[in-house]
Amino acid sequence: MSQAQSHLLLPADSAWLALERPDNPMTITVMLRVDGLTAPRFREFLEVYWIAWERFVHRPVQRGPGWWWQRDAEFDVGRHLDVVIERFSEAGLQEWVSARLNEPLPLFRPMWKFWLAPNAPGGAALVLRMHHCYADGLSLLGIFDQLCPASPRQHPALYGAPEQGEFSRWTSAAQAWLEQLVPGQQDREPGADESRSATASLEHAGQALEQYAQKGLRLLNEVTDFLVEPEDSSSELRRPLLGRRHCRWSAPVPLERFGAIARTTNVTINDVLLSCVAAAARPRLGLSDDELEQAVMHAAVPVDIRDRLPEELKPRPGTLGNYFGTVFVPLPVDGESPLERLYRIKQETRRLKKSWQPGIAWGLASTASAIPDPLRQPIADVFYRKASVVVSNVPGKRESRYLAGCRITEQMFWVPQAGDIGVGISIVSYAGQVQFGVVADESVISDPSSFLDDCVQELDRFPGGS
Repeated sequence: MSQAQSHLLLPADSAWLALERPDNPMTITVMLRVDGLTAPRFREFLEVYWIAWERFVHRPVQRGPGWWWQRDAEFDVGRHLDVVIERFSEAGLQEWVSARLNEPLPLFRPMWKFWLAPNAPGGAALVLRMHHCYADGLSLLGIFDQLCPASPRQHPALYGAPEQGEFSRWTSAAQAWLEQLVPGQQDREPGADESRSATASLEHAGQALEQYAQKGLRLLNEVTDFLVEPEDSSSELRRPLLGRRHCRWSAPVPLERFGAIARTTNVTINDVLLSCVAAAARPRLGLSDDELEQAVMHAAVPVDIRDRLPEELKPRPGTLGNYFGTVFVPLPVDGESPLERLYRIKQETRRLKKSWQPGIAWGLASTASAIPDPLRQPIADVFYRKASVVVSNVPGKRESRYLAGCRITEQMFWVPQAGDIGVGISIVSYAGQVQFGVVADESVISDPSSFLDDCVQELDRFPGGS
């Protein structure tokens, strides 16, 4: 296929290919429990609705220093769906999903695949693995929102998107955005130069210089704070990775339980979730009480930056891609009580919400594919030695949704962990319920189920949580 028929990946998408490691693949895994979903019904769903997003019939191909979307001339939906007719116990299902999570995606086809287990306990289990270069979690959630209506008799009204060359438009918009950091003079009416006094000209120049200095100083301070943030302490959660991962998920917990805690303590639900993670991580660090007093541990938390981007850089409705930055939230693993941990997290998240850190992290990560291989790992280490876990919170719909006319009873996902991070924690709300998920390298956490149990049990220790 000629280069004219393919498109360059945007930097924020190709970054995930550049950060790929054999022991830590950059893939997102999604699991849906769907009542009564059969293989013929789901195959029709893929052929009609799913591949209406043209990116799903493309694969990333490297040409020189760049990556290109190239259409798969031999695309066949059947190669992207495996149907497993075995029956599982609940424990067997969790092991089966873990095995799928470790299964590599072939480079010579579009890098996504579904597995359907129609005889799984509690309803058919549908598992999707996709390389992160295709989309972030919110993009995928947006697709399922369009394809999964609130009624079994309703069909998707609007869906699909062409795969268009966005690179030139994106780079032009990015350059214009950066130039906004250097404010120029405002457009003037004809003849304004002649009528403006020397004093007014000096005042205008002074104001522009002051604005430039303020923006430049803040940007410098934000970048400096980001780079000098201390690395995480050595702990059991920072062991070298083996490349074998296991995933688990909790039973659903009522969303109102989290809401009651948040209202009682005047924090956000996200603060409660991070506090649960800090409590579960504390005994797994392998540190003495004295070492805990000095311990540094961060959670890398993805933050959606779509609303922070200028209009020219915002993704078009319904399109795929990666539009999130990362904040590194200090987890108070030295905190002795649930409330102490909760309020310290509240303070840190408020500070980070007001910072430019998500945008800075997005911009720096987007340069990964342009950096020569020998320099890429040292630069990546600047990011990923600052965290021991990835924590991602994705809010879903409050009402039940239907896929191909079948009710979705649960939805869960597991996030990739770049660099040497070996633990990913995901929290998903859907239809009034919340579920925790964890994926961990064998060397870091050998029993992810106990980690999830500790997260849920921490809720009982908060005011309003029982």
